[in-house]
Amino acid sequence: MKQLTWSARRILLAHQPSEGRREFWSWLNAVFNKVDYERIKAVGPDRAAAEWLLRCGAKVRFQGFDRWQHDYNGLPTGPLGRYRITAIDATESCIMYRGFDHLEGLEHVEEIRLNKCIYIEDPCLERLSQIKTLQDTMKKMTIVSCGNVTDKGVIALYQLRNLEWLFLSDLPGVKDKDQTMDRLQTALPRLSIELDLA
Repeated sequence: MKQLTWSARRILLAHQPSEGRREFWSWLNAVFNKVDYERIKAVGPDRAAAEWLLRCGAKVRFQGFDRWQHDYNGLPTGPLGRYRITAIDATESCIMYRGFDHLEGLEHVEEIRLNKCIYIEDPCLERLSQIKTLQDTMKKMTIVSCGNVTDKGVIALYQLRNLEWLFLSDLPGVKDKDQTMDRLQTALPRLSIELDLA
């Protein structure tokens, strides 16, 4: 049987039932999140993490730059370690737990925005909070419209001991917001929390 061209495959995909399309995109997103440990060794943690994040539709900001980098093909080149990630904006991206090993070794990340991330769930926040370098550097975090995040995931953020500001909005999985916020505030007394939860 002849190999299908990319455009022929796209046409066939467009006519598949929606369940088939959903499975295809889930598979593709899992591929985008696969960790290549050899790549991390070859190019360093910041470059490898930037490639992962941009491949998944997120943006990064590098130390010393004001603008966000969102174009995978426009990633700056240069000596290893020259471009260090200081902020991650994962708005509407497909980042998922499987890819979080990319965050290991990032030593300058001060801000992470998780807005409308359908694959972000409690184990993601728990994993993020356990990364030693992020425990030292993280100062600002936003979690908005991530339907799989519950009280358990929010409480796990207590490990980010230098967190100064946290904004939480539209998180239907957070059921006991008063007790959750009390526990977080007790663990991190300097943390300023802004809420927009029902």
